[in-house]
Amino acid sequence: MIMKPETRLDVYVAEREGITRSASQRLIENGNVTVNGENKSKNYRLREGDDVRVIAAEPKPSKAIPQDIELDIVYEDDSLIVVNKPKHMVVHPAAGNADGTLVNALLFRCGDSLSGIGGVIRPGIVHRLDRDTSGLLIVAKNDAAHLSVAGQLKSRKLGRIYEAVVAGRLKTEEDTINAPVGRHPSDRKRMAVTTGGREAITHYKLIREYDTADGVMSHVELRLETGRTHQIRVHMAHIGHHVLGDSVYGKNINRFETRNALDGQCLHARTLEFIHPVTAEPMRLSSDLPAYFSEILGKLDRMSQL
Repeated sequence: MIMKPETRLDVYVAEREGITRSASQRLIENGNVTVNGENKSKNYRLREGDDVRVIAAEPKPSKAIPQDIELDIVYEDDSLIVVNKPKHMVVHPAAGNADGTLVNALLFRCGDSLSGIGGVIRPGIVHRLDRDTSGLLIVAKNDAAHLSVAGQLKSRKLGRIYEAVVAGRLKTEEDTINAPVGRHPSDRKRMAVTTGGREAITHYKLIREYDTADGVMSHVELRLETGRTHQIRVHMAHIGHHVLGDSVYGKNINRFETRNALDGQCLHARTLEFIHPVTAEPMRLSSDLPAYFSEILGKLDRMSQL
């Protein structure tokens, strides 16, 4: 990459390695980044000719507890694991979710064989899914794989295709939502389309429309170009078609949602497309729709035929 004069070291490392600024800062603080053979602070201003090197970090023991939790493994080798995460499983420990997470299960299965870049609470985790979003998630077994996948994520070369059921009839069968997403101005726990937010682009395509007594609902495919927090849920609600079961962003809950007591959003990360970090082979992995999702489609199909 081209370095601008006086670029901060943590900014340069994050952009060059395709990782977050916080991950870059952890590498610097742990002594895994050198400038001309020396360790520098994260706010060191780079000069022309500086030789910046990143040394793979040894994974730190995780504070999370290994737990024998069954996982649906779609793919695994020495570099990666691709997990089909069930609905209601939290990805990593946090306040209120100290155990029972994907990370707890991964530690039991892999021990110390996980990337250390994510820190002691998120070993191996390159990207995340919301608690109530099911589907495919890539886990890195080493730092080289982590940096490769994170780089593809940052450069928008990692394809992520979701399916959802949303409320209402879409104006067009296929379209792109390009609207910046940031923290909600008055509710910091939520995200929103907001001026000053980060660029967010979602492409959607109608799979099938269901015209029922409870209103029209649409089964859609969504492809992420960017990956902001809650992006799909925020974008679909923004255009007036919230994801069914989304109690956070669903403003006008319909009768179908009320009568069926949907427990969380009907959103599934179905397909991942990426380049393998070692073999450089194109990978395309998909998962079946989970039972909860298929049950909703079955009910809508029966209702639409009445």
